[in-house]
Amino acid sequence: MSRAIQTAPSEFVVTSGESPKRLDVFLANREPDLSRSALQRLITDGRIRINDQAVKPSQKIKPGDRITLEIPRPEPLEIKPEPIPLDILFEDDSLVVLNKQAGLVVHPAPGHWSGTLVNALLHHFDRPGGSLSTIGGKERPGLVHRLDKETSGVMVVAKTDQAHRSLAAQFKLHSITRVYEALAWGVIKKAEGAIELAIGRDTKERKKFSARTAKPKSSSTGYKVIRRLGKQATLVELFPKTGRTHQIRVHLAALGHPVLGDPTYGGRKVKALDLVTIPRVMLHARTLGFVHPSTGRSLTFTAPRPSDMEAVVRTLTGGDGHGMSHAR
Repeated sequence: MSRAIQTAPSEFVVTSGESPKRLDVFLANREPDLSRSALQRLITDGRIRINDQAVKPSQKIKPGDRITLEIPRPEPLEIKPEPIPLDILFEDDSLVVLNKQAGLVVHPAPGHWSGTLVNALLHHFDRPGGSLSTIGGKERPGLVHRLDKETSGVMVVAKTDQAHRSLAAQFKLHSITRVYEALAWGVIKKAEGAIELAIGRDTKERKKFSARTAKPKSSSTGYKVIRRLGKQATLVELFPKTGRTHQIRVHLAALGHPVLGDPTYGGRKVKALDLVTIPRVMLHARTLGFVHPSTGRSLTFTAPRPSDMEAVVRTLTGGDGHGMSHAR
């Protein structure tokens, strides 16, 4: 549930390298939080204009056009607690560590005002003495970091503002230990290496991140092959040194080995192999380590590979390890 709040109009000029295309198509890439149908309504209502003129959604944009957007932003009326199961690995007065299941959106956003991890956390803490840090605001209480919807694995949530600040500082300094596992398409021949590629929001497709960006941010991911699953896939361990959005997915795609089940960065070929259909993006945040904000102790938590990833591995190896080659 949400209501619209008025925002000041924004304005930009279409760049010289932009090819002619429909206004609604152009804006759908630039404004990923708005659906094409929502953009068409705003254009029809005169809230989106070209050169100060009301236009139709089918109007073709061209370099030099000045586009004005007056987009009311949705604001949730209330984020309600929901009894969504949580796999809690550890909890004390400062924080809670959990194993997020694949398919769970982390925080409310347009199109996902309910059924999120935040809704589950609000239900979990809906008891005497229950609390979450307030730094993230009412839409992201307790959230210090996030995982993509289809990514499973370990997350830490702050219960106090002091814990939130401490954990956020550790993430900023890249002192957090993070280890991921992924099933990558094809055979990664090099046993280990590092991917250094500055990325940011893609200039053409606004829902994607890539090296084709106006605001590149340095990003680095180390990797090590765990097993090669025949000729179709590789089970790989990843060590992100930075925390850019979609970093691992973009970096593996740049290496020529996109994550299985990730058509955004791998196209159709990664959705199904000869022996198995891939149910989701095969990425798992296996290990998270940090210094406890109150005790100063170093803590490390690991979540085992989820059953859907394990099932794909077993199918590709015949269930008994044949077809696997360990990295040397």
